[in-house]
Amino acid sequence: MKNLENKVVLVTGGNSGIGFATAKEFRENGAQVIITGRRKQAIDQAAERIGATAYVADQAILQDIEKLAQEIKDRFGYIDVLFINAGITGEGGFIDEASEANFDAVMDINLKGSYFTLSRFIPLLRDGASVVILSSNVATLNMPASSIYQASKAAVNSFAKTAAMELADRKIRVNTVSPGPTRTDVLNKNYDQQTVENIWNKLAAESPLKKIGTAEDVAKMVVYLSGDHASYITGADFVLDGGMGINHS
Repeated sequence: MKNLENKVVLVTGGNSGIGFATAKEFRENGAQVIITGRRKQAIDQAAERIGATAYVADQAILQDIEKLAQEIKDRFGYIDVLFINAGITGEGGFIDEASEANFDAVMDINLKGSYFTLSRFIPLLRDGASVVILSSNVATLNMPASSIYQASKAAVNSFAKTAAMELADRKIRVNTVSPGPTRTDVLNKNYDQQTVENIWNKLAAESPLKKIGTAEDVAKMVVYLSGDHASYITGADFVLDGGMGINHS
């Protein structure tokens, strides 16, 4: 059932992984979808595959965000759904080994980028719109060797709740989705296939459900939160990690 028919949806980082799967799910529910990415060829190819509109924009650069907002305002006038998905994990490592370059790279995209994407697109959101921001289950797990990434996502969860309060008068809902390990092609870029499978199997073993999530799992949650049937949900964080948080609580 196409419950988002003709809604205008923006997905940042929509050319691969969770972003692409979610953009595809929105299209299958009848939405008019805009996707962004940093590489023109990749974003154009992704858009062509699902019938979306592509814009090149780097979420870490405020000028790119403001230019994107103006272009979308000029072409579409407004948006009904904003899915802030773009993000990076950065390099792992203990706090005493941290580099300023890694800290800045992660915070620029995950925190600053998410914050100012929301900030600059608020004027384009129609009353009753939905905002969903991709966070991570690590925001509340406090696992060693991941402090910078964890801190960036914990901060995202914090400002999302503030935004939910600030935008409630306009009936704009703001929620976060926090996946655990999610099977995408990201590991294939750095490891051979057997190593990749070993990593996924190890992560699956940490979950009470003994499985890894998929990008489609996350996509369906984001689309659900964006529809009218979720009109009473705001300021919430939805964890999709197969119960990993139970093991670490």
